[in-house]
Amino acid sequence: MDHARTRSFVEQMWDDDIVPRLVEYIRIPNKSPMFDADWAKHGHMEDATQLLANWAKKQPVKGMTVEIVRLEGRTPLIFIEVPSNAGATLHAGAKAVESDGVDTVLLYGHLDKQPEMTGWDADLGPWLPVIKGDKLYGRGGADDGYALFGSLAAIQALQDQGKPHCRAVILIEACEESGSYDLPFYVDHLADRIGKPSLVVCLDSGCGNYEQLWCTTSLRGLAGGNLRIDVLDEGVHSGDASGIVPSSFRILRQLLARIEDVETGRITLDALHVAIPPERIEQAKMAAEVLGEEVYGKFPFVKGMRPALDDLAELVLNRTWRPALSVTGAEGWPPLSNAGNVLRPFTALKLSMRLPPTTDGKTAGRALREALTKDPPYGAKVSFELEKSSTGWNAPAMSPWLSQALEHASQAAFGAPAMFMGEGGTIPFMGMLGEKFPGAQFLITGVLGPHSNAHGPNEFLHLPTGKRVTMAVAQVLAAHYDASSKGLTRGVGVQAGHATFGDHGCC
Repeated sequence: MDHARTRSFVEQMWDDDIVPRLVEYIRIPNKSPMFDADWAKHGHMEDATQLLANWAKKQPVKGMTVEIVRLEGRTPLIFIEVPSNAGATLHAGAKAVESDGVDTVLLYGHLDKQPEMTGWDADLGPWLPVIKGDKLYGRGGADDGYALFGSLAAIQALQDQGKPHCRAVILIEACEESGSYDLPFYVDHLADRIGKPSLVVCLDSGCGNYEQLWCTTSLRGLAGGNLRIDVLDEGVHSGDASGIVPSSFRILRQLLARIEDVETGRITLDALHVAIPPERIEQAKMAAEVLGEEVYGKFPFVKGMRPALDDLAELVLNRTWRPALSVTGAEGWPPLSNAGNVLRPFTALKLSMRLPPTTDGKTAGRALREALTKDPPYGAKVSFELEKSSTGWNAPAMSPWLSQALEHASQAAFGAPAMFMGEGGTIPFMGMLGEKFPGAQFLITGVLGPHSNAHGPNEFLHLPTGKRVTMAVAQVLAAHYDASSKGLTRGVGVQAGHATFGDHGCC
């Protein structure tokens, strides 16, 4: 490829067309169904879906079809199919792929968003798109509204130069932030139309810095739900009852101590731990060496606060291959301004347990429930409602063609070598595809770098990285066609046929 021409094409397309559409997209409060039970009535999801689909339909991509697929009672899905342009000019010695389009690239993204969250700067907001320098602030631009735009821009960059690519299918779902519970039904419904991808491209991940292409090698799983401790039928005078009625909060502390070491944060349930593969340990060391103190410096620590460990590589492994507990919500607590001298009748917390990539989500969920509810102290009423139980994902061994392609793509787009590291979050779709197409190769990358703060306040999309990731994807698509033309992708991604998916949990 002519890298200078690719860069010029992609940058102009982003500046002239993609960024203005992302600005419109950010304005739409299309919260994921978990956070907006009346999403269909409110219409925000429909607005976002129409915005993206209508933009796609206007793109001059040869032979492309764009459809909004709807299954009754489920969030919509955008399905885009781009046929192989095998008639394009080929380099010497290459052979065109079969006209039946068996060899397919699947590109994935989502258009639903996390809720507002508090703490935004005074001049920013979740539904207020603001461009400051090279950053576009607002909810969902980086997570993951840009994915459809970037995918089609990469394909157009190839076609602009007459470069061949394999058949491409783009799936944009609207339920990812709720755990992608609708997606398996769509993938099974569309199985014949999706085909048998030998390469999966996902643009919903993170990057360690903005200076090179970061390829995600693993994703953690997630087990989470609501823990509630009831001790009374109603609140009572704390002076009268304290010392007689055990505090629901103290009982909660006891229960949490069953699963987490209060001094170190280490999860004490053996069922949640796995042996970390040696290659992932080496990748963590390399990532730590490249990132340095930015491993933890990207987080907005309060003054004087320090990370859990001093060893940078161990910090990388903590967030990618070890279980970790977060408390993300609470009930039963009055606000401080209205908290009287009352012993509260119950305490409830929402727990989020991140799991190692290869820990079985259902097994972890059962172990968590048993540890928290067995033999409750003082006979208190303890319940744990498991909401999420998702297995993570560990990338298969990388084919030589893809390894070489990623290095070339990073050098061409960023001028620096590609890096490989696990991510701490969960993308349920990757586990699903890993089951259905166990031979497929994966490029999981994204723009969520230092301080971009997905799900939190002041979330932003780093625009130069969005452009460079688009360029890198174009380069990889070109390399995939070249590998396909030489028969290097044959036989992958087809073993599972049309197998259906089982239950999957949340992000």
